Amino acid sequence: MRFCEDDLIANFFLPLAGPAALGLKDDTALMTARPYPLAVTADMLVAGVHFFADDPPELIAQKALRVNLSDLAAKGAVPVGFLLSIALPMDWTNDWLGRFAGGLAQDAQEFATPLIGGDTSSTPGPLTIAITALGDAPRFIARSGAALGDDIYVSGPIGDAALGLKLRQDPARFEQISMQAREAILARYLLPHPRLDLRGVLRGFATAAMDISDGLIGDLAKLTRASGVSAEVAIADIPFSAAAKQALSLDPSLLETVLTGGDDYEILFTCGQGFTPPPGISRIGQITAGSGAPLFKDASGGACVFPSGSYRHF
Repeated sequence: MRFCEDDLIANFFLPLAGPAALGLKDDTALMTARPYPLAVTADMLVAGVHFFADDPPELIAQKALRVNLSDLAAKGAVPVGFLLSIALPMDWTNDWLGRFAGGLAQDAQEFATPLIGGDTSSTPGPLTIAITALGDAPRFIARSGAALGDDIYVSGPIGDAALGLKLRQDPARFEQISMQAREAILARYLLPHPRLDLRGVLRGFATAAMDISDGLIGDLAKLTRASGVSAEVAIADIPFSAAAKQALSLDPSLLETVLTGGDDYEILFTCGQGFTPPPGISRIGQITAGSGAPLFKDASGGACVFPSGSYRHF
């Protein structure tokens, strides 16, 4: 037996709700006056587009929340709650939804981000999850603030998640890399880690910032367009994990996947001269004058062209 909508909410989602949700008995949450402006972000995830329908339901739930928390992290914001809307396919089961809600509850607690409302529905199409996350933003770091001469940084290794997706799609291509490397890139694809730990650094020093969800090349282009500038990046300075290096050493053609693929969820940001990055943060280039696409240079200083540009969800 499956629950009706009211029972579904009471059994699976009420345990995640915070005070603003009013017991999920109303169509509207009530947020009391906040000490800072609210940053608001929304992402929709669709089975077969953003994740595989047979992925573990707890990981699907956590990914859906974390990609939103990543957006807040890039703005230097502190999460305060989220809304969940979910359209369930006709074959959903109580067991599946219980695991989904359990994963979501675990992350809601870990990131101190309670559920404050949302909606449930059924669909003849694929599973669809839409989350809207809210966060206090003492200083909102837009992507439009990069200035000539600023240095460009990334918060961690690039490309693992894109390789993890390739691994799911074409396992034979990765047979020569170690089991440990395969597990590492697959884990980065299945479960991103929002860089909420960097909000102090970003608030204190960043001139512009965004998370890397659609690939480093495409997202840097978005940042430079918004700021009215261009950029130069040395590929040799881009950080890659040991697993990515292993994959690239065996198949150098994967470099385009690494630089243009989605789902990194590291932070791309710029800072003025004099910033000393903490461990784990890498300087990869500099903001330059002009309005052209960022220039990515190889070890000899030559320009590299990557036709795909960035990850596309269409």
